[in-house]
Amino acid sequence: MIVRIFFLLTAVAVGAALSTFVPGVSQAVRAAIATLGWPNAELRAKEPSPGASAARRAAGQDPGSASQKDAPGDVVKLSVDQIVAAGIEAEPARGGPLDRYLTVPGTIVPSVNRIGRVAVRLNGIVAELRKKLGDPVTADEIVAVLESREVADAKSEYLAALNTNYLQQTLFERDKVLWEKRISTEQQFLRARTAAEESRIKAELARQKLSALGLSEKEIAALPQEAVSTLRRQAIRSPVAGRVVERRVDIGAPVGRDNLETELFVIVDLAEVWVELAVSPGDLPLVREGQTVTIVARGRAEKTEGKIVFISPLLDKETRSARVVAEIANQSGAWRPGSFVTAEIAIPEQPARLLIPKAAVQTIGGEQVVFVRTSDGFEKRRIVIGRSNDRAVEVVSGADPGQEIAVRNTFKLKAELGKAQAED
Repeated sequence: MIVRIFFLLTAVAVGAALSTFVPGVSQAVRAAIATLGWPNAELRAKEPSPGASAARRAAGQDPGSASQKDAPGDVVKLSVDQIVAAGIEAEPARGGPLDRYLTVPGTIVPSVNRIGRVAVRLNGIVAELRKKLGDPVTADEIVAVLESREVADAKSEYLAALNTNYLQQTLFERDKVLWEKRISTEQQFLRARTAAEESRIKAELARQKLSALGLSEKEIAALPQEAVSTLRRQAIRSPVAGRVVERRVDIGAPVGRDNLETELFVIVDLAEVWVELAVSPGDLPLVREGQTVTIVARGRAEKTEGKIVFISPLLDKETRSARVVAEIANQSGAWRPGSFVTAEIAIPEQPARLLIPKAAVQTIGGEQVVFVRTSDGFEKRRIVIGRSNDRAVEVVSGADPGQEIAVRNTFKLKAELGKAQAED
């Protein structure tokens, strides 16, 4: 027993001396004392020394370590110039309706509201064609000239009626003055008035005939000054502005009634075009007039937006689908009639508290994350997503409205983050 106490006292003295220089020795001494049965030695051996606690904190193993709370490896440090050079764009996260999209096939066609057909209203021969296929045309521009015996007769009849009316009106005014002065009889006055009225009616009928043949009021008013040799010629004008897409006749061709060609040109204004869509009966209740529709060209990058202007109440007998018409702007002429396109019709659903583009979400270590803009660059944030469509996802948690979130080229941030973590 005396020997055992001697060894214990020696060990304590040596351990106390060494602990001053080697902090880990006191823990070893306590463990040795515990094995020899020193009272409460086992409990004391389990107590960590200040040096060991500091070592564990430095290694990041202590539960209270600050490295568990903040993860410096989740931050991608980039300057403003680096962000711009990488093409990384950030947008404020905000709420809104999470739309669903109905995708249907379609075809570009000219708008029926912007098609003009240049037609003749009399029999004649084509003397001039002033426009070629593809030429631009303004409204009321002369596109062709006809030579017609019918129009010559109508013009001559009008000029004769005009002169007769002028003479009869002059005689009526003279007889009226004579009758008022009681120089002529009332019977003479009444005959003059009747003749003047008949001549006025004939002149008006002749003018209406010219108007029916296609002459404008300006052309009719200029007839008294027109040369006799040009009375057989009739100018044909375009009713609309646009481009010539069809030419139906050649110079010298007979046109007019009696089974002859009546159309000279077809002119179309393609500044606005229609998109004819085929919608199935099951999807028809989701579509309404005024809805926004996105038109995507097949095989090309063009994309534009329009609105639905017409939904047919009838189904096609062959395809059993409904004809839906959308109208789109086409100032550039990129949307050519006859082209096949795909239409995406937005169908609003319930609003979401926070929506972000799908391109903003990345998967790292099996977790879905976004990158939030900070003063140093971007910080990785774990998120929980909810509903989604082809373009956006709903963020249930992990981000707040108003935060600047990277929405473009986020894969570069993911790569930079992986590189930084590998270096650490």
